Amino acid sequence: MSLLSRLVYRIRQFRLAAFGPWQPVSDTSLSLFLSPQLISLFRRMTPSEQAHSFSVLQRLQAAGYQDLDLLAAALLHDVGKVNSSLSIWDRSLVVLGKRFFPRRIDRWSSGKPAGWSRPFVVAVHHPAWGADLAAAAGASPRSVDLVRRHQEADAGDDPWLAALRQADDSE
Repeated sequence: MSLLSRLVYRIRQFRLAAFGPWQPVSDTSLSLFLSPQLISLFRRMTPSEQAHSFSVLQRLQAAGYQDLDLLAAALLHDVGKVNSSLSIWDRSLVVLGKRFFPRRIDRWSSGKPAGWSRPFVVAVHHPAWGADLAAAAGASPRSVDLVRRHQEADAGDDPWLAALRQADDSE
């Protein structure tokens, strides 16, 4: 992705996160993919995170994916952020930090999610936190694995992980 297209993507992402519009996702729609316990977990995310996750699901469906484990992971991939939610300004700080100081992210993301480095800790660790939450709420092992790995730089030979990453990154 070119620098200009990445910038446009991030500006659009900022606008959507800050101002919406967010269409509420019905429990009926969610129940096609999630158990009642997982729906409760999904509902703990912010409205913008719910809308984003539902958009990821819709992109996967539009691409022809029908596997329930993958589609459940699409809905839950950011659920780890409920442990320490990020404001739009926190998210912006993470984006700028990754862009201009990529080698420092490992250091900034170590430790507990507190203080000025909290957004970096959440950004890096939310996949593992989300996988633990999803497993505790009864998600399938495959969905849990996809949630845990959804930010890995290399999907290897896992087409579902690659599809989830692409759908997550194409908003």
